[in-house]
Amino acid sequence: MRALLQRVTEAQVGVDGEVVGSIDEGLLVFLGVFPSDTEADADWLAAKTLALRIFPDQEPDQEPDQAHNMNRSVADVNGGVLVVSQFTLAADTRRGNRPGFSTAAPPAQAEQLYDYFIGHLRSTHAPIAAGRFGAHMKVHLVNDGPVTILLEHPRV
Repeated sequence: MRALLQRVTEAQVGVDGEVVGSIDEGLLVFLGVFPSDTEADADWLAAKTLALRIFPDQEPDQEPDQAHNMNRSVADVNGGVLVVSQFTLAADTRRGNRPGFSTAAPPAQAEQLYDYFIGHLRSTHAPIAAGRFGAHMKVHLVNDGPVTILLEHPRV
């Protein structure tokens, strides 16, 4: 599994002009699934997503240069998490100029693990929002920092 995390001040995802998921401060997570991925991989990635310390300290009595240290997680700041399926994260770009997607999980498997990942997040954190699997989506975000982190299960 591969997740591209973006720290945001706000984000939303729409399908056919309708907003289907939105958050204020938190993480926008683009999730790509590979054929070898399992529920255990999704558990690991969900836990890592919630625990990753990429939010700044916000103590008012800190020196300005220390106020931007990334010592807090999305759970620490009670931030939202917006999850969007993105099979293009599994693109194979080693040959030619057109990405190949044979390295992505088949849709049925990817959807099951996408739903499982979201369920794991919802069982331990709120608010959680999501896009619509397989739909053509429009994602709007305000990246904070900017901070963008690529998370991969260690065996990818």
